Amino acid sequence: MNEKIIVEVGSTCTKVDKFDGSDIKRIEERTIQFKKHYQEDKSLRESDIQELTKSINELKNSSENIYVCGTSIFRTLPNTEKQEFLTRFKQETGYHFHIISQEKENELTVFGTTRVVNEKVCVFIGGGGSTEISIYDKKIKESVNTSVGVIEVMQKFPDLAENYATTDIEKVKEYIKERLNLPKEKADILILAGGGHEKFARRSGIHYEKNTLYQDKTSPIMMDIETRKRETKRYYEEISLDEIRSKVNDPEWWYATRAMSAFVLVVAEAIGAKYIIPTDVSMVYGLLDNEDNKNETVE
Repeated sequence: MNEKIIVEVGSTCTKVDKFDGSDIKRIEERTIQFKKHYQEDKSLRESDIQELTKSINELKNSSENIYVCGTSIFRTLPNTEKQEFLTRFKQETGYHFHIISQEKENELTVFGTTRVVNEKVCVFIGGGGSTEISIYDKKIKESVNTSVGVIEVMQKFPDLAENYATTDIEKVKEYIKERLNLPKEKADILILAGGGHEKFARRSGIHYEKNTLYQDKTSPIMMDIETRKRETKRYYEEISLDEIRSKVNDPEWWYATRAMSAFVLVVAEAIGAKYIIPTDVSMVYGLLDNEDNKNETVE
């Protein structure tokens, strides 16, 4: 397979992966608050569109073989606005913008996280405007999707973006439980996917250890459920978000990390997870594995 770049545009995070013919490398992550700004403006914000198209055109210096896809917010655009955006994107970049259905996003991401897994697991894919959860045991046994993500939670509890949260973690979890579709089956292992979970664990200051459950270079770390519960509470009450933001080059990305941490615990407790494996795996493995998916998923 030839070298190519795959760009996955989400409600909050835009991920850029480069495939050199054998290996996949994350070369860029960019925070563009499409979902948050859409809710504020009731339409796609002009500056967000311009930032996206500019970034795609800059990638042409690295490769002409670029595939761009979008999830969450782009699925819910009114038809007229959606078509206007798709037409404009093609005109300004020369590339089609493929909108991935929630079901296909789930399928492609589950494939990427379970390539070397031989036991029953749950895969959680959380985003700004949607959540996908699957129970996998040699194949996908159960999938539940919800058009709810971290941005809705942040609107309800804006203090989660402050230096320290003032809302109790249990209150946030209860709010999520009332809105989130959860699987009926159980699994000992919860794999976090969709982007940024390993990054969060490593840079937030929470505790983790080496993944001893299975070997996969895309899933190098883990924590047991009690550690994750304790560390999430500490992330709400004792870890300074301002300090983290002052040290990273993407401070906006951290806006909804406390909300995402609550989602993780809600799912982990619902499935009876004993271990949590945070990864940065997204759809790229599934997209590269099956070229035919690309034309099937455009809405």
